[in-house]
Amino acid sequence: MAYEAKGKAYAPYSRFPVGAALLASSGRIYQGCNIENASLGLSVCAERVALWKAVSEGEREFIALAVVGGELAACFPCGACRQVLVEFAPDLEIITGQPGQRLLVCSLKELLPETFTFKEK
Repeated sequence: MAYEAKGKAYAPYSRFPVGAALLASSGRIYQGCNIENASLGLSVCAERVALWKAVSEGEREFIALAVVGGELAACFPCGACRQVLVEFAPDLEIITGQPGQRLLVCSLKELLPETFTFKEK
């Protein structure tokens, strides 16, 4: 589903489409793609698009996130996405890679070991 979402990306500036698929604890999967803007700081990553869609539908708990981008390598969430994701799912599993290639799986805690949060650890 992440690869399908990648096909919907709007990336005319970077030419680097990214797709994400976020699995909620309800079993629903929310897709997201990166959406760029001429004012690049206003662009939004695929991971956050998927999360915003899920949260706007009432989801608050998540299990896994699949991310694909580019053509040759794995694509991990950026630092901003990692911080936003940890707000809802500190134990989130991240899956990345390309179709037909070896998948890489890690935890969000591995990617962002010391998080900024108001919650006690």
